Amino acid sequence: MLIRGVDPRDTSWERDETRYRVSFWDVTAVAADAYEVVDADVDEVLAWATGRAADRGTTYTLWVLVDDFAGEGPGLVRLAGVAGDPFAGA
Repeated sequence: MLIRGVDPRDTSWERDETRYRVSFWDVTAVAADAYEVVDADVDEVLAWATGRAADRGTTYTLWVLVDDFAGEGPGLVRLAGVAGDPFAGA
């Protein structure tokens, strides 16, 4: 982990409302399902995703949905959970 001080004025926009995507990965069944979560903060989404994954015996990835990144259209930024393709090698 690398931590460094930054100038908070180096960004040009911010949003208070967020949309999250959570994918649950069942590598045994080679299956996945995804959900969009709104009107929640990241702590609430992490608690929900962690509990649901534990109940189902799966893993998960949590992303924040960014509407337009560098003019490329909507995209996802990973916040927590499985990185990469969890089905690789399955």
